[in-house]
Amino acid sequence: MSIPRPWAIALWPLSMVYGFAATVRVRMYKRGWLKQRRLNRPVISVGNVTVGGTGKTPMVIWLAERLLARGKRVAILSRGYHGSTGTSDEIELMKERLEGRVVFGVGRDRFGEGVRLEAASAVDVFILDDGFQHLQLARDVDIVLIDASREFRDEMLLPAGLLREPRSALARADAIVYTRMSQSPEAGGTIARIRGTRKYPLFTSETRLLGFRRNGSAGKRRTHEEIGEGPFFAFCGIGNPEAFFLDLKRWGLVIAGRRAFRDHHKYTAAEAGKIEDAARLSGAVAIVTTEKDSHNFVGSTFARMPVYICDISFDVIDEKEFFSIVVSKIGEHQGAMM
Repeated sequence: MSIPRPWAIALWPLSMVYGFAATVRVRMYKRGWLKQRRLNRPVISVGNVTVGGTGKTPMVIWLAERLLARGKRVAILSRGYHGSTGTSDEIELMKERLEGRVVFGVGRDRFGEGVRLEAASAVDVFILDDGFQHLQLARDVDIVLIDASREFRDEMLLPAGLLREPRSALARADAIVYTRMSQSPEAGGTIARIRGTRKYPLFTSETRLLGFRRNGSAGKRRTHEEIGEGPFFAFCGIGNPEAFFLDLKRWGLVIAGRRAFRDHHKYTAAEAGKIEDAARLSGAVAIVTTEKDSHNFVGSTFARMPVYICDISFDVIDEKEFFSIVVSKIGEHQGAMM
């Protein structure tokens, strides 16, 4: 998603107002004029400073799995898309991958959800999904993700650009994780320059393909060789669709055509038919999409062509150093030692 330059110029005055309001809001919380509420157990926030996908959901899953491996009882707090139905495509994806090993609190009032979970079940640590701007809830650790495949330096504030807050907001972060490094060779130099200032603890991450699952099948994951040479038709409705298409190329899939939808798009039966028609016209023999999209196949069938879902894993490089920061930030919180 990008804002056309003429529109960005026209909206720039509104961005200045937005940025001023965002800065004032942060200062009001910092000075105690607006009160944060604190849960009894430590809170680790995962968020970003831009609109659109940066890999928050894979990061939350990775973090939860690492905490579970350390014997921690984990709860995830999330607003969910629209924050009213108690679930979302991202929530369902996390539930599927974490297989009932964590509890979820979903809704606009994440403090209230946290209190409910503390009363209902034993919780050692909370993960606050998309929480960097949710200042109403106090947190012990702020992890911020930056998508290395997008140019961050020259980005403008909403509504002229994609920034939720001024870049100076990164000073609040306890750790910054650059995602999609493989899609931006130039990002390494940027990170090296930022590390040279010693201002932010910076980490990089990588996304790996685990395999492909046939939609509607409970079978095991298949390899690239097992699903065939293609060509394939790709579609997705995620925050950064271009990142998915670039990943497919990096994984060696031959893509005959592609289509992007809005983030969280729910696919009807009619749209499934149109996607299959487009795939046939492109010469594709099968269709590929994301795990997140598979949870939005509401009323869709994809009966005429096989659809393969790409399962991925997320890994933070220098995991030991990363967790040393997490432990040091929450170590004084009662019962939070890892």
